[in-house]
Amino acid sequence: MGRFARTRAMVGALVLTASLALTGCGDDHKQPEVVSGGQQAGASATVGPTGEPSQPAAPLRVSPADGADDRPVSTEISAKIPGGGQVSEVVLTAANGETVAGRMRRDGSSWVPSASLKYATRYTATVTGTGPDGQTHEGTSTFTTMAKPKSMIGSGLYLFSGKTYGVAMPVVAEFSPGIPKKDRAAVQKRMFVRTDPPQPGAWHWLYNGTQAYYRAPEYWKPGTTITVRLALAGIPLSNGRYGNVDRTATAKIGRSFEMKVDNATKKMSVYEDGALVRTLAVSLGKKSTPSSSGTMVVMEKKESTVFDTRDEPDPDNQYVTKIDFAQRLTWGGEYIHAAPWSEGVQGRVNVSHGCVNVSMANGRWLFDRTLIGDPVTVRGTERKLAPGNGWTAWSMSWSEFIKGSALPVPEGGAGPAF
Repeated sequence: MGRFARTRAMVGALVLTASLALTGCGDDHKQPEVVSGGQQAGASATVGPTGEPSQPAAPLRVSPADGADDRPVSTEISAKIPGGGQVSEVVLTAANGETVAGRMRRDGSSWVPSASLKYATRYTATVTGTGPDGQTHEGTSTFTTMAKPKSMIGSGLYLFSGKTYGVAMPVVAEFSPGIPKKDRAAVQKRMFVRTDPPQPGAWHWLYNGTQAYYRAPEYWKPGTTITVRLALAGIPLSNGRYGNVDRTATAKIGRSFEMKVDNATKKMSVYEDGALVRTLAVSLGKKSTPSSSGTMVVMEKKESTVFDTRDEPDPDNQYVTKIDFAQRLTWGGEYIHAAPWSEGVQGRVNVSHGCVNVSMANGRWLFDRTLIGDPVTVRGTERKLAPGNGWTAWSMSWSEFIKGSALPVPEGGAGPAF
């Protein structure tokens, strides 16, 4: 019912212990003592099959380098094994003796702490790996993190732990100011999503870097658990700012519930778990204020609210009206809601200011059954849904969506980083 001022509150997810945080696995046998620089103290040569002493295994080159300071608290641990090979264990210990949990990336490129490191703190990383010849290599590095920076971005995560969402709920990350284009790949590498059962997915950047959506090629499977960690605390950006905090959430996807609106018939078809359960008469936006065509998502629900459009420039669009069973679809002010004043023309004529009008009875029926994240598809109107006007992650094909990723997306979508 008209365009409303965008109310985009930054929604911080509940901060939980990251479920991605698992300690690395490795051998339990004791390694030789290692001193700064990766040189083994007191290491003696072993005897080869010919009776001649064999060379001890070369030390690993650990990153951050030994003695490094002012490291970001988003620092990951990596190591280079002479001749190639595989890291088997990383132990990261703070100066107070606390061991930091973490996990290797699936591609083996680095070990990621399960939570951001502490500012102005000394850490020691001990890395063990196996070379192509089967020899065990070890290296160590002691480094110090930077002091807390003064200039940080703001961030938000539109997902709450313990909540249940509809099958079209995207993971929505928001940044203020936006992430510069040159930094998006590095930031995206620190935005972790896991689903159970596993489903591939990808990120898509919008709004000059102020928002990023994560979704799968198709709607989430009902019953899916989504675990998210935006591990952005301390990540350095090219504009001199740093990430502010880590944000985490674990949420559930409920049953499948889809609403499909056809302007040609002025009807809404409602499907639950793939079966048509009800057909409702609707009235959409009149020609001067058409409804948007595209796939939207229920973003917010209010059993009762007031629409106040007195700041609209067009006097014909200025009004103050009490509204029941309102379900927001766009930032611009399009809703599904009960409209008893238009019940006489619903199913026949479009008279709204852009909203999907339904009867009072149907408005209540829908409101009692929908979840945040349920998809609403409108087709056949005079206006196309604008990207970013709401959670528009599903209003484009998968091939279009992945073009907005800052990192290459494998065919079918990317899997989890761990």
